[in-house]
Amino acid sequence: MASVSLEDIKKLREQLGTGMVDTKNALEEAGGDLDKAIEILRLKGAKGNAKRADRSTSEGLVAAHEGDGVAYLLELACETDFVAKNEKFVRLADAVLAATVAAGADSTEAALASPADGGTVASMIEDQAAILGEKVELRRVTRLEGDSFVLYLHKTNKDLPPQVGVVLAYSGGDAETARSVAQHISFADPQYLSRDDVPAEAVEAERRIVEEISRGEGKPEATLPKIVEGRVGAFFKQVALLEQDYARDNKLQIKQVLEQAGLSVSGFARFRVGS
Repeated sequence: MASVSLEDIKKLREQLGTGMVDTKNALEEAGGDLDKAIEILRLKGAKGNAKRADRSTSEGLVAAHEGDGVAYLLELACETDFVAKNEKFVRLADAVLAATVAAGADSTEAALASPADGGTVASMIEDQAAILGEKVELRRVTRLEGDSFVLYLHKTNKDLPPQVGVVLAYSGGDAETARSVAQHISFADPQYLSRDDVPAEAVEAERRIVEEISRGEGKPEATLPKIVEGRVGAFFKQVALLEQDYARDNKLQIKQVLEQAGLSVSGFARFRVGS
């Protein structure tokens, strides 16, 4: 078996981030050929990726970018918080975001197919997953267009990268209030912008449920329609941003806050790692 130098082992480890033993074994198997050793390590990593395919990814980070009238938000997921805070994982997220932006990708599928590092984002993630030793996946990507944006990234743990991210697209000059609304979104987790955006089937399903609950509570038949509509209204306040009570002042709805500030929201996205 060929002997290998410590210098070559160090060089390869710095390049790939692989373990000492795996690096030394690959170099010995490759007869000291660095390119061949890289190929051996990548193949070994790919086999490991296949074994990890069914594992869950509940950790990771969110990242965002805005410029030239567009903004992006993505979630890159991994298995453990140990990897989530790894410098290589964070750099991978930056590279994925940069490739997604450069390609103008408007979906997760398009982002994965975007050119990156001599291949695609998908292959780059696969290569880095092999090095990190965990399943890594690009779970979500969204692209928004707008006049102005707020990018709000929140750390739920000071030792980890951001795990909640919000992108808010808006028009108007009050950037401070716009940022406050983005912070509200991170906390309140609305699913839609306005009540008109809530799918009709979701509204009807909610109406049926609250009517059944109200009947089960023995509410008088004469007052049932009013009670049901009141509870459907509460549903809108839960899922539609403009209907929600403002986190900083629950006497105001978000639509009132925006109106007072001269702001108009055209869209938003909120990601929380693992949800």
